[in-house]
Amino acid sequence: MKLSHLKQIVNYLKRFQKISAIYRVTDTIIKVAFDKNDELYFNMQRSNSSIFKASSYARSKVYNAPFDVVLSKRFNRSSILDVELLNGDKILRFKTSIASAYKEEITYLQFEFTGKYTNVIILDEQNIVLEALRHVDLFSSFREVRVGQKLLDIPKAPFEAKEYPLEDVEKFLFDTYEKEQKNVLESLKKQKVLYLEKKLKKLQKLYDSLDDEVSLKNEAQTLQHYGNLILSNMHNITPYQRVVKLNDYDGDEVEIDLLRSYGNVSMMSDSLFTRAKKAKQKAKNLYIEKASLSSKIEHIKLFINTVKEAKDVSKIALLFPKKEQSKKIKKDDSIESFLVEGYKVQLGKNERGNITLLQNARARDVWLHMKERPSCHVIITTDKQNLPLHIIESAARLCVDFTMFEKGRYLVDYTPRREVNIQHGANVLYNKYKTIEVDTR
Repeated sequence: MKLSHLKQIVNYLKRFQKISAIYRVTDTIIKVAFDKNDELYFNMQRSNSSIFKASSYARSKVYNAPFDVVLSKRFNRSSILDVELLNGDKILRFKTSIASAYKEEITYLQFEFTGKYTNVIILDEQNIVLEALRHVDLFSSFREVRVGQKLLDIPKAPFEAKEYPLEDVEKFLFDTYEKEQKNVLESLKKQKVLYLEKKLKKLQKLYDSLDDEVSLKNEAQTLQHYGNLILSNMHNITPYQRVVKLNDYDGDEVEIDLLRSYGNVSMMSDSLFTRAKKAKQKAKNLYIEKASLSSKIEHIKLFINTVKEAKDVSKIALLFPKKEQSKKIKKDDSIESFLVEGYKVQLGKNERGNITLLQNARARDVWLHMKERPSCHVIITTDKQNLPLHIIESAARLCVDFTMFEKGRYLVDYTPRREVNIQHGANVLYNKYKTIEVDTR
């Protein structure tokens, strides 16, 4: 970030009097709401930091690290006493206060746009570090950033920075977001679509390799016949043969492959009867496997379409939440899970997934389904009486995205799970519902 631009942004920030709310929306992006509704985002990614404005930016999860706790405690509903560039360098410092019952508490919030040492540091009045986005030890830098230690100032730059005047600072902040989003979004889309297309290719290969029902039934019939043929020719067969040649009932010679050798003839016939039974069972259940694979293929195609249609990076982050470290929990492959600002949102990939969601959801969880048309079932896991509307909107959009390829205006019903009565399979009746419109155009 250019020092000249930062100077002009500081002058823009001086008009604000309060920090209404502040929290992380991603690992490295901090949202600051000034006064009432003026929201700025501080992207503190190393070597690629910036400040931007956006009409909206979805929160990937709720952060509760020590840094986030101190950030909330010290700056939510705080008064801004001063905004400056520390020592004329790329360090933006807010001087804030919170009036408590005892005394006024002064706290500094430093956004340091310093290349690989980019950081957010919270300091008390004596310049003692209270918390930081990144802790830095003396092995990494001469300037230690550690809780309880005094923070050293950065030496003044030995050169005069070139000026780059901005006609409109607010427009520059919006343009910064658009430019960054466009580059990052296209890169992410390519990466995620490639990943999903690989999964689709594997599923399609599995589907194409499925046996034909007629051929499986014929195989079962043939193996059953061979088993009977061996039983009727026991006196002509030597144990431990892997291939047996016999005359059929019509007098034609038949070569029977047993796959492995057996100690007696009875075991040979049993192995053929077992194989016949498996082939018959496979033929009987083939439609289930085909339907399962077909629904998974359709789901991945919808997933790819949703990624391609994503308008911002936050949507990609929502679609691909970070995997849980624990390997003990077995994942149900008929259910897709997402995190929307800390709320767990699940949708069924197929009928089995929809049924599982309905059966496992709790009474106060919120259930969503497209109005008067087949769609995936969506469950928002929550204990709250009043769920924020934007969470419901995000879940409703997921319901539409993973049901429809066509763009348009769609209605989605939602209600607590306790109002949904299962009739048969994933068919339900529900009462006391509300409806929300989703426009994907």
